[in-house]
Amino acid sequence: MAHPKRKISKTRRDKRRTHYKATAPQVSICQQTGEAHLRHRAYYDNEGNLYYNGRIAIPVSDVVE
Repeated sequence: MAHPKRKISKTRRDKRRTHYKATAPQVSICQQTGEAHLRHRAYYDNEGNLYYNGRIAIPVSDVVE
């Protein structure tokens, strides 16, 4: 197993980690319902219909209770 020859300083370690940043998710607004949703994901509207790509994928009447 590899062992470091010298201790890496906190400054050098932090310089290496500067590019690891959290990014905000890409949120879109549906043109049909006006709901905010993540892109390329299915989402529910207020009535419980499942939408994907601007169309109803699963209506409320098809949901098994």
